[in-house]
Amino acid sequence: MQISKYPEKNTWSELIKRPVIKREEIAEIVEEIFNKVKENGDQALIDFNKKFDGAEVKNINISLEEIENAESLISDELKSAIQKAKENITKFHVSQNVEIEKIETTKGVICWRENRAIDKVGIYIPGGTAPLFSTVLMLAIPAKLAGCKEIILCTPPDKNGNINPAIFYTAKLCGVTKIFKTGGAQAVAAMTFGTESIPNVYKVFGPGNQFVVAAKEYAQNFGVSIDMPAGPSEVLVIADEKAVPAFCSADLLSQAEHGSDSQVIFISIDVKIFNETIKEIEKQIKELPRNEYVQESLKNSHFILLETIEEAVEFSNLYAPEHLILAIEDFENSISKIQNAGSVFLGNYSCESAGDYASGTNHTLPTNGFAKNYSGVSLDSFVKKITFQHLSKEGLQNLAKTIEIMAEAEGLFAHKNAVSIRLNQDNERI
Repeated sequence: MQISKYPEKNTWSELIKRPVIKREEIAEIVEEIFNKVKENGDQALIDFNKKFDGAEVKNINISLEEIENAESLISDELKSAIQKAKENITKFHVSQNVEIEKIETTKGVICWRENRAIDKVGIYIPGGTAPLFSTVLMLAIPAKLAGCKEIILCTPPDKNGNINPAIFYTAKLCGVTKIFKTGGAQAVAAMTFGTESIPNVYKVFGPGNQFVVAAKEYAQNFGVSIDMPAGPSEVLVIADEKAVPAFCSADLLSQAEHGSDSQVIFISIDVKIFNETIKEIEKQIKELPRNEYVQESLKNSHFILLETIEEAVEFSNLYAPEHLILAIEDFENSISKIQNAGSVFLGNYSCESAGDYASGTNHTLPTNGFAKNYSGVSLDSFVKKITFQHLSKEGLQNLAKTIEIMAEAEGLFAHKNAVSIRLNQDNERI
């Protein structure tokens, strides 16, 4: 870990840098994967399963038997936990529905906006060392609530060609329509072009490693939308003298265990809390099974001592973290000052894990500084917004002069004529 005590503001730009990724090399690999999937379809996916995941899979399609068996392979305790999380996530996302409001902008001119679901969406769910069935909840629930007709899920198989049963169970519970055994950049390519088995989709969602992230960005060249630019997971914790070092350490380590390229930032205004948190990290890290990922992640992480909470929030806004935890007593006073963050956790008992699993908010969030200009996934992510307007005869008459003058000033006389011809024709009828 890198420790900085009272750094000058002119050095902050160095402290907010994320771990560097060799994008050029990754881009070449992703382009090659896309080309092979486009040319060879399902067979390319089968070959990539073997190459990248060491899985001998003869068919990327999921059998009905596999889905039905999944329910018996997970405990009743886990099922109940997933169902509880589903209830909370559903409750929060349902609240994002807004009623249609028709606005009369000018007498006789009515304008409004309506939502339409994106017909086909693709969900990428990482497997491997951490099969994220929680992300199925975060993506499939709002997709279903929005009314998406097809919800396609791709996830990599393990070395035995199997998918984690919790992913199957959650997908069925949340209304996923089709599941396929394929992961990595090749899964994104399959959802982009479509294969013999996998339908092409209009928008791709979900987290992943640097190859998945690059694949999602590359997919946009082929008319496919994505949820957001994303990268490795991250958290920034701000602590005052009332913070609990054990809690702060646990939150930092919970993000560090995502992967070796994750980044965590700890800022405190209290020397005692600062030092105790570092000691607590060294203690807790020994008990973690994903210890090797955490150790690597901490090499890219910063522990910073600052003078005031105002300074700490200013630094946070510059960094724009995916997750921001305010482990401070007077967090209410800082809420209005938070400008850039994916999701914010307030007080000593608002652990980041609550948002990851079951509080109700979505855990699919912008990383790598994109919280400056992107929001996390919500119900809005799965819909398009279409505007409508209706002009009565009186409404057009009221706007006619404005439109004609503006159209003529831009040299667009056909635009002007679309108004004039209606008014003149009405005059001829009189």
